[in-house]
Amino acid sequence: MSPREIFTLRDYLGPELKGRTISDARRLVSLTDSLGQTCLADRLGELSRRSVLLAVSDQLISAIAMTELDGVARRMLLCPPDLNAEHVNALIEDAGIDAIVTDHPSRWADADIYLVLAARVPERTIRKAKSERATEWLMLTSGTSGVPKIVGHSLEALTGAIVADGPARGAPPVWATFYDIRRYGGLQIWLRAILSGGSMVLTEPGEALADHVARLHARGVTHISGTPSHWRKLLMSGSASGFSPRYVRLSGEIADQAVLDGLRRAFPDASIGHAYASTEAGVGFAVNDGREGFPASLLGTRDSVEMKVEDGSLRIRSTRTAHAYVGLGAAQLADADGFVDTGDMVELRGDRYHFVGRRGGIINIGGLKVHPEEIEAVINRHPDVRMSRARSRKSPITGSIVVADIILADGCDASRGGEIREAILADCRASLPPHKVPATIKFVEALDITAAGKLARSDA
Repeated sequence: MSPREIFTLRDYLGPELKGRTISDARRLVSLTDSLGQTCLADRLGELSRRSVLLAVSDQLISAIAMTELDGVARRMLLCPPDLNAEHVNALIEDAGIDAIVTDHPSRWADADIYLVLAARVPERTIRKAKSERATEWLMLTSGTSGVPKIVGHSLEALTGAIVADGPARGAPPVWATFYDIRRYGGLQIWLRAILSGGSMVLTEPGEALADHVARLHARGVTHISGTPSHWRKLLMSGSASGFSPRYVRLSGEIADQAVLDGLRRAFPDASIGHAYASTEAGVGFAVNDGREGFPASLLGTRDSVEMKVEDGSLRIRSTRTAHAYVGLGAAQLADADGFVDTGDMVELRGDRYHFVGRRGGIINIGGLKVHPEEIEAVINRHPDVRMSRARSRKSPITGSIVVADIILADGCDASRGGEIREAILADCRASLPPHKVPATIKFVEALDITAAGKLARSDA
């Protein structure tokens, strides 16, 4: 690609869109129509060279706006609908935002920034603004511990894994994801759907899970992804009955053997696997053998992705990684050799690496470091457990102890609670050192899931 050559999302889409659609709970439009639509009317030219915050509540309208703005705006910051209002001003300043595209202008009335109203009903248009530059795509990390970081990607980095895989073989897939497309995981699925010859069914905020899955079934969804927490929630709901995707993928959290086996039982004819990707590191690899962790043979260079383990942390260098954190005083994203430290800690067991948790998620038990995910993986193996969360609780003796909240599987006899508790503790004692064994176990009806689809974690 020459320095003057600009590829936009429209260029990647190509001319062959017949029969491909994008839909939400209310509308279904062909991709051909969506490319000929605008939610910005004649205002697109006014956004040329600007740094734009895309803050539209509707995912379908957001998808159209992304396609319009790519190659026109200097930067485009994707704003998920659950963004904490307290963080907005800091993010606007860090990203140098000088224009906001929104369908709720009253929310931004005090921002003193140029506003463009996004139409809620797209119109037909002739594209007036030229693609003059490669737009920098900005998205936010989950921000579980304060203001989210802003991560900068190029379109080439975002589509690197998709282009490498090429068009889907066989019948065109119909994709869905439990993610919002304005987060990295959801954006990857949306891009994969529209660039690989498929269609896309979008999530709908506040939609009941049973209604959502019924809609996915009615739209003929064949390929679907989500976090392990998303999938556990689905398995617990009983809504999986009758839904039969042929491709099921997990990402965003550790996929332990229990959830992989649960999905295999629920979808016996599907290809089930888990993928590694993060907002900073990009798409790393996929594991399709039905086992947790990943083969040690994936380290080194494969498919333009180079991986290594250093100080127990997985590190990745590739053309798919983000190029920088954005903002004043932003930390360096990659080291001097171009490796991104993912912060995901792994442990070699035989010929396979297993994820044990996030570096920043460690809890301290009597001066010893504990990854809660490692404890949960053991608990989740028990056949009567559907989901668990390990956390620390203050103790006057050791400073803190491990406690576990557990959701039991459907149909489990509550009168067997004591027996199940003792069996879980026996499994933990057999698999974990004493300081990692829960001091108490509490059976609960539900566990909180964040807007990003991850198990909410907090110490008590």
